[in-house]
Amino acid sequence: MRKLCKMMEHIQAKTFHARRGAISNAFTYGVDFVLCDLEDPQAPRLMGRNGFNLWSVQDRHHGGARGQGRGLAWFQEVLRAQGLPLAGLDLRLLTQPSFLWFHFNPVSFWLALRDGQPCAFVAEVNSTFGQRHCYFCAHPDFRDITPEDRLEAQKLMHVSPFQTIAGRYRFALDWRDDAIRIRIFYENGAEGVFATLEGQRRPACARSLAWAALRRPFGAARVLALIHWQALVLLAKRAPFLKRQPPPDQLLSGERPPGQAAK
Repeated sequence: MRKLCKMMEHIQAKTFHARRGAISNAFTYGVDFVLCDLEDPQAPRLMGRNGFNLWSVQDRHHGGARGQGRGLAWFQEVLRAQGLPLAGLDLRLLTQPSFLWFHFNPVSFWLALRDGQPCAFVAEVNSTFGQRHCYFCAHPDFRDITPEDRLEAQKLMHVSPFQTIAGRYRFALDWRDDAIRIRIFYENGAEGVFATLEGQRRPACARSLAWAALRRPFGAARVLALIHWQALVLLAKRAPFLKRQPPPDQLLSGERPPGQAAK
């Protein structure tokens, strides 16, 4: 599988969400992600790079303020600011591609890989309220992130109208040559959410992308529709509904204070 490391990969994944607390809810859906090397302009048929196609990955959607992304250059600047040398790193974006003209992505992951293993990442979180916040996660010495590690971040953005801006996230990455498994734990007292994203790593090709369009039609529009369906489910269970809250002052959190970044 090492030969795939510079090739766009198609992750036909499953995502699981479970809400715990006074009002519980759980669901599992199939979803399509791609793992991209944004320095490589090549893409398989049916996949566009900064242009229109059945599926596409566009820099303006990632890396920076929502709709004003700068792509890989933004992630490189973040890593430099944290004190992580770029030499020898494989920088990737794990994201749901746009489908035709429509784009919405609850979470993407910018990944810094060293010898095939993550040593830092940014969780780029988007809400249906039109907001974005990015959580930088790494060990203080930038050692490899193992499946047993739990990297924490304080929740700063209003993601769900059924949850307050409080509590903490814990991220766990199980990164293998042939598969990806990401787990996110959100905890706020007795309330919380457990979410997973997992799937096999395979080369992206026209056949797999065409099959994804048939099996899970409408791509990001389908994802957004499913989010709103689950919102109706929670409303039916009489979950308290919160109005849109102010966005955080800064786009990125989790930065290291001076003296902590690895040199």
